[in-house]
Amino acid sequence: MYTPPAFREDRPEVLREIMRAARLALLVSAAPDGGAPEATHLPLMLEEGEGPHGTLHGHIAKANAHWKGLRRAGVARAIFPGPEAYVSPSLYASKREHGRVVPTWNYVAVHAIGTVEVIEDAARLHALVSRLTDRHEAARPDPWAVTDAPEPFVAGQLKGIVGIVLRIETLVGKRKLSQNRDEADRAGVLAGLSESEDAADRAAAAAMRAG
Repeated sequence: MYTPPAFREDRPEVLREIMRAARLALLVSAAPDGGAPEATHLPLMLEEGEGPHGTLHGHIAKANAHWKGLRRAGVARAIFPGPEAYVSPSLYASKREHGRVVPTWNYVAVHAIGTVEVIEDAARLHALVSRLTDRHEAARPDPWAVTDAPEPFVAGQLKGIVGIVLRIETLVGKRKLSQNRDEADRAGVLAGLSESEDAADRAAAAAMRAG
C-alpha cells in the first residue's frame, strides 16, 4: 500500500482500533501458478499476545480452494477497510481563491502481512468458531452460542470449513484524511462531510475529527 509520510499511520493502538472496527476483511495471497492473486472476504478476529502485532483468526469454506493456495504460499495479506468518502473540489476554500483543485478520495485502511497456518483439526476449529461467535454476539441482548446448536450438527458444519491463523509480522496503516491540505481546506472538507446525508461521509468526517 502506497503510504506517503503525511498519511502513514504507525500508532499500534490506532491500527488495532481500525482492524477491530472493520466488519469484513479481505485476505489476499499469491496464486500458486503465478496468475492473478487469490482473495477471500471474511471476518477476522485480532488476538494480541503472540508476536509484536498479534494474530488474526478466521475460517473459510473448505469448498473455497483459496485455503489450499494459502497453505502453499505460506504468507498472506489481510486488508481492513475503514471510513471513506469522495472529496469534491467544491469543499475547498482554495477553489474560490484560485480554482487549482481536483477531486480526491479520503480513506482509512490497514494491511496486515504475515505467515499463515491452515487449521483442519476439529477441536481447534470448534474453539476458533466459538471465539468468533462470542465476539460478534456479545452486543446482542440474547447472545447465540455455538453450544446452542445440537453437537452432531455443529460437528457436521465444522467438516465444511478450515480455520485460518495469520501471525502478523508487518502492519501498514494509512489515514488519508486531507492532512496535505491547509487549515481552511481541511475545515471545508470536514464541514461538507459532516453535513452530508450519506452515513459514509459522516463516518469519514468523524475519522478526521479523531485526528
